[in-house]
Amino acid sequence: MEYRRLGSSGLKVSALSFGSWVTFSFQADEDAAAELMTTAYDAGVNFFDNAEAYASGESERIMGRVLKKTGWPRDSYCVSSKVFWGGQLPTQRGLSKKHVRDACHAALERLQVDYLDLYFCHRPDPETPIEETVRAMNDLIAQGLVLYWGTSEWSADEISEACGIARALGLAGPTMEQPQYNMFERTRVEREYRRLFDSVGLGTTIWSPLASGVLTGKYAGGIPDDSRMALPAYDWLRERMETEEGRAQIAKAQELAAVAADLDVSLAQLAIAWCLKNPDVSTVILGASRPSQLVENLGALDVVEKLDAPVMERIEGVLDNAPGE
Repeated sequence: MEYRRLGSSGLKVSALSFGSWVTFSFQADEDAAAELMTTAYDAGVNFFDNAEAYASGESERIMGRVLKKTGWPRDSYCVSSKVFWGGQLPTQRGLSKKHVRDACHAALERLQVDYLDLYFCHRPDPETPIEETVRAMNDLIAQGLVLYWGTSEWSADEISEACGIARALGLAGPTMEQPQYNMFERTRVEREYRRLFDSVGLGTTIWSPLASGVLTGKYAGGIPDDSRMALPAYDWLRERMETEEGRAQIAKAQELAAVAADLDVSLAQLAIAWCLKNPDVSTVILGASRPSQLVENLGALDVVEKLDAPVMERIEGVLDNAPGE
């Protein structure tokens, strides 16, 4: 396993990490979860990602029970949660100081840990002043309940404002952002956040490196019955893949599969390795429903060295979507 600094912080996270969103949210099988987490941990993964919104907290409960059963030393792994969607009541949503505090305590209880290594604001909250959220996160850090806080899918301007407020008030600012990043979703990481990587040393814990499974090639012949896209909760994704843009992505995935075949790797490994090639990526969050799938994806680490200049040029020729300056 390779370990990378989380932005400019001193924390080193595994270049590949494990996320519970897909697996634990739709397959609440604790034994399967334990097998996946153990496979990841034994391979050197030290960051396990979660959120209050995943399966309405059940994802965190499953992860907490697995962590308890394994007995792994607490100083050998990092665990995260995210705050925004905690329930239907006004005080159970958003980034108010009350919900940030309540959600943190609830996550700690579900995960059965004394502190969160990483705590993310799951989305920006236009109804809460950013200063209020910065103060709330700083309080949790001062209390030892959170070590590093960050954002997910915030704009560069919103992150910059949070950093500026923290700097002016002597508070802890955001250390990391969790954006979607893959071969089809590039602009935010490669262009919008550029100034933040340079100015504040922002770390990134990227999600959806396989573009919701499109970059595995499994949708080339339609939607398999056992795939994520066949689940009722993924109607939105199925509809998106039936658009002109979605069909174009599936076609490009087939072209990229030819690149992968020439390198004697899977398309999924190629796509994950491509994300790892970006030095501004601190860790790539993997999701998997089977240990064999997870092992294959973990093998992407060995593919990075195969992505030399000619291969990257060939990939760009297929994608044709590099963000402009």
